[in-house]
Amino acid sequence: MDHDFIRQLKGYGLTTAEIHYRLPDTPSLLQTYLWQNYDMAPDFPVLKKFLDFWARELEGPLHSVRVAHQRLIRPSEYRAVNGIITIN
Repeated sequence: MDHDFIRQLKGYGLTTAEIHYRLPDTPSLLQTYLWQNYDMAPDFPVLKKFLDFWARELEGPLHSVRVAHQRLIRPSEYRAVNGIITIN
């Protein structure tokens, strides 16, 4: 099975973060970076790990982050099927 599909079954959803940061050369300008990955709301451990990496390793200081999250598979949409039906 696909690793991302298994993560979705465990409750992970698609998370998109719009990250605004300042350019090191011209701090008066804001630049935008879009990040997208599967993450678990409301704590967002994968996003927090990425933002920690950003703050530690990259020169552009963060200004703001806007987050959108959507679970792609909900309990009402997933049903386990036991059996196979063949049609000639």
